[in-house]
Parts: sequence; C-alpha cells; structure tokens
Amino acid sequence: MFRRLMRQSLPLSLAATLASAGFAAAEAPAAEVDPADWPAVLAEAEGQTVYWNAWGGAENVNAFIDWIGDLAQAQYGVTLEHVKLSDTAEAVSRVLAEKGAGKDAGGAIDLIWINGENFAAMKRQGLLFGPWSEDLPNWQLTDPETNAALTADFTVPTSGMESPWGMAQLVFYHDTARLPEPPRSMAALADWAAENPGRFTYPQPPDFLGSTFLKQALIELTPDPEVLSTPVTEADYEAATAPLWDWLDALTPNLWRQGKAYPQNAQRMIQLMADNEIDIGFEFNPNAASNAIANFQLPESVRSFVLDGGSLGNASFVAIPYNANAKAGAMVIANLLLSPQAQARMASPDELGFGTVLAMEKLSDDDVRLFDEIPVGIATLTPEELGPTLPEPHPSWMEKLEEGWTARYGVAP
Repeated sequence: MFRRLMRQSLPLSLAATLASAGFAAAEAPAAEVDPADWPAVLAEAEGQTVYWNAWGGAENVNAFIDWIGDLAQAQYGVTLEHVKLSDTAEAVSRVLAEKGAGKDAGGAIDLIWINGENFAAMKRQGLLFGPWSEDLPNWQLTDPETNAALTADFTVPTSGMESPWGMAQLVFYHDTARLPEPPRSMAALADWAAENPGRFTYPQPPDFLGSTFLKQALIELTPDPEVLSTPVTEADYEAATAPLWDWLDALTPNLWRQGKAYPQNAQRMIQLMADNEIDIGFEFNPNAASNAIANFQLPESVRSFVLDGGSLGNASFVAIPYNANAKAGAMVIANLLLSPQAQARMASPDELGFGTVLAMEKLSDDDVRLFDEIPVGIATLTPEELGPTLPEPHPSWMEKLEEGWTARYGVAP
C-alpha cells in the first residue's frame, strides 16, 4: 500500500555489477542467536543499535519510523537509527561492497525496506540473512494462505528472508466536478484521452509509480498475462509488450504536454490535478486522495476508483543483510512492525494509510477495535470497492519495460 513510497527498482549499473561480480549464492553465516528462541533474541537485542536503511522522502514515513524507534527503546532497550535513502539500491550497493571486501560480519546496515528487483538480487547473491521472519511471534497474526503477497515478493519466494509490514494497491482518483464518470479500463482511458487531449499523464519511468502504470497497462493489454509471472525472455517480451507499445503510441500525443514532458512523481500529479491541468491521477496508496483532501491539496469533489478487473498490489518488506551487526535488534523492529498497535497506527489515514498485513480473525477483540476505530477518508474505497489485487510481474519485467519505454518515449529530465 498506499503508494509504493520508495523507488524499488534496481539501476542497470547495479544490476550489471551483481550479475558480473561472480558471488556464489551461498548460505548466509549462522546467526548469533536462533530466531526461533525469542527470549534469547530479546536478550541479545537489548542495548543494540539498529541502522534501518529506509526511504526518507516523506515526513509521515519518517515520523512513523521515529515512533517505532521510541517504542523499541521503551519496550526492549533497542535504539533505532533511520538511515534515509532516496533509492533502495544505495543500501544494496553498500552490502555488495562489504561482501566484496570480505566484511562478513559487523556490517553497516541492519535492516532494509526492500522489494522487487532489489530483494531478488540480494537473495540470489547470498546477501541476506535468514530464514527468520516466520519465527517472529507476531507472524502468527498473519494469514499467508489467503494472502500470497506475504510470502512472495514480485513472484520471488521470500523464503523467510523478508518480513512484510504494509500492503499497497494501485488506485486512481478523479475530480467528480469535472469528470463525473472516469474510464475504467486502459482501452477506455486511451479513448477518453483522445477526446480530452492533455488531461491525463503519468510519472516518467523509472519513477516507481510511472513504471507501475506501465505494468498495470501491460497486464490488461498483453495476450498472455501468465507469462509475466516468470523471468522475462526476449521472445516473451516482444510478444507480450507489442500491444502495450501500440497502445502507448496512440495515447502519448494526447497526454499532458503531448507527452513531451512528464511529472516527476506522484506529488507532482496531485499538483497538476489541483491546478486543473489534469482530470485523472493515481497513487499506490488507497488513502492518497483522502490524505490530499485533508491536507487541502485537492478539492473535496475528488474521489477514488479502480479499473475493472482489479489493480496491482503488493506488500512492503524489511530484510536483514547477511552481515548485519544487530540481527537480533533488527528482528525486534520487524516484530514491532507486525504488532497490532503499529499496524493500526500505520493504517490510519492520519499516519501512513497503508493496508494491514494482519488477519483480523487472528486478532483479539481489543486489537480488532484498534482497526475499527480508524477513520475512513472521504475519498477512500472500502476493501470491497477496491476489488481484486493483481499480482506483480516477475521483477525482471520492470527493468525491461523501463528500458523499452525510455528508448521509445523518454524525455530529458
């Protein structure tokens, strides 16, 4: 949920480095403490400082991480330091460099907010500690059997090396005062844009939200969506993406500024909507429109909607590098993130508005009430209205899509 708040794709230079570095996908060194022995984990964690590398580009995210740190210190004597990133790949590069230098213990990073290509690359190259996540006490409050996103990150099995902490789903929004009934499919969107040129746009890939829009369109337009769940091949790529490029060729001249410029990010899309330059926006946070209305960034006539057939969704995870200095403390933070108290706070539109990863039927009545008391935003869809969540393609598809889009439509920043 929530918008995927951090850039998760792996830069081509880093991807090439990982591919050529020659590291064997070895098992991580044994943990200092058994994750299944939780009292021992707590004893080891007390007094540790956990360096959590996480996106630092939003005040509400930073404030939530600060709150988690206060909780960890008060309850477990664990100090949390938020290392603010603009790109997850910065942390991946650091761990990669440490492994290349033979620093297999005492690493600088204890916890990473991670997803997609970055997780797949770190898992493949033996850069992650684990398994550990399914030994967390609060893991018992989740239901991976009914929520497959908790154990597969962009189709890659987590294998107990990641712990989920928030759900996201792509949601569109429109101003009902200008557009009472929005288009609800990619085909209808292109037709509407042709009749209303300049009134739609999307962030320029490789911005995460812009790349997500491409994936959403690809899932709807490709003749065989099943192929997207496997690593991309040249033959599959050409056949799967041909309808997408045809669709974008028709759409692009009808975009805002005729596709000769693109907004940099989701926040810029909100500004364009507020300035009456576009009529449709989208975010990876179902509460985004309500939050923007509450912050007086959008008018109260804005409402959310989803496309027919469902929209992309996934979980956000935290992972522990294989050489982390404070593995026990990192597990304590991950377990706190799964607590009903933290999940309810995170789910509130006044905080982050992320979807919870917990299963309500596994919670106590008192914990369920924490969620029942969360205010619902004026433009927030109910879980029933959000409809089905579509699985993410294999992470290799996003890299190829970004390359293909940049070659065809990319503009100078």
